[in-house]
Amino acid sequence: MKVPTDGLHHRLNGYLRRRKVTDLPGVTAVARIDRRTKRLTKRLQAGEIAIIDHVDVDRVSAEALVACGAAGVVNVAAGISGRYPNMGPQIIIEAGVPFVDNATPELFERIKDGDLVRLHEGAVYLDDEIAGKGEPQTAASVEAAMAEARAGLTVQIEAFAVNTMEYVRRERDLLIDGVGVPDLRTDMEGRHVLIVVRGYHYKEDIAALRPYIREYRPVMIGVDGGADALLEAGYVPDVIVGDFDSVSAKALSCGAELVVHAYRDGRAPGLERVEQLGREAVVFPAIGTSEDIAMLIADDKGAELLVAVGTHWTLEEFLDKGRSGMASTFLTRLRVGSKLIDAKGVSRLYRSRISTPSLLLLVATTLITMGVAIFVSPVGKIWIDSLRDVWSSFTFWLVGLFS
Repeated sequence: MKVPTDGLHHRLNGYLRRRKVTDLPGVTAVARIDRRTKRLTKRLQAGEIAIIDHVDVDRVSAEALVACGAAGVVNVAAGISGRYPNMGPQIIIEAGVPFVDNATPELFERIKDGDLVRLHEGAVYLDDEIAGKGEPQTAASVEAAMAEARAGLTVQIEAFAVNTMEYVRRERDLLIDGVGVPDLRTDMEGRHVLIVVRGYHYKEDIAALRPYIREYRPVMIGVDGGADALLEAGYVPDVIVGDFDSVSAKALSCGAELVVHAYRDGRAPGLERVEQLGREAVVFPAIGTSEDIAMLIADDKGAELLVAVGTHWTLEEFLDKGRSGMASTFLTRLRVGSKLIDAKGVSRLYRSRISTPSLLLLVATTLITMGVAIFVSPVGKIWIDSLRDVWSSFTFWLVGLFS
């Protein structure tokens, strides 16, 4: 848990002196507030209350909030809008974290980052006054909202189809002929490429792939925060792709080749950050997501196999990403075809060529064979007799020391 500053510690002590903790129902904690959940989770500490503005809380954001140890989550938007059955609120509830939805938008005006607040029955208290109020969610209410969202999934599928056709129209040259893919120094021709996105179960997937990485030594591409995921696992990425809004300066300075994902008109907000760090980068203008252009780069540069970690596969995961239909992701997978393998599939299919039990059995069999050969051969008998003479001389000398 983050140690509070002296001023905050003084306020906390004063507050608790006026009111005993046992007299205050609900959760009393420091508030962390930000309209971007991804940015908030970078500074959210265990035991703090997260105040967010996130329509359709996605799975990755929910898992990040839970992993940070949030004592409560207050959302001023609709956690489940009904567009599709997003999984975020359910994950937060199942983790036992109080979740308040559709809270008063004025919370962003009345509460500052670091304020001491109390969350109780959907109300957020600041200095014993209600600063805002929302709808406390339960497992039953979330399940009911999810059921309604599933009923409206047909509309989202239709929108997905429309967006797919629009993406084909605008990016057909890139998808079909690879027009616009930048040149890189990193050689991928005929090699395996591991593409890491900080998405669903990325830590477990990387851990499962350690034998594969050790044996095949693939080129490693980190997509934004995926570069930090590789560093945390003990690997150094060869290439980092993204708009660089969720990747650390440490990762950007690790020596990897940088590819800035830019808008189609050439604007690249992430390029400024790269230049501030004194690094050089290649700009890749494209409509799709950063994970899509990472796959397109690897495919265009002749990679033999693409192994994806933390990426999106199902329709619900595409929609959960929060982009318009995720058409680019769908079509990119069609483009790279059979080269692309999901990391979970690799972890189930791949086994080390020589397992540890097999290696031990091989060593034992070899030693036994050598022993039998020495014992029955004429040369072996001479060696055995020589060893007996050496042993007898040694025991004679040892006995003589104590005589």
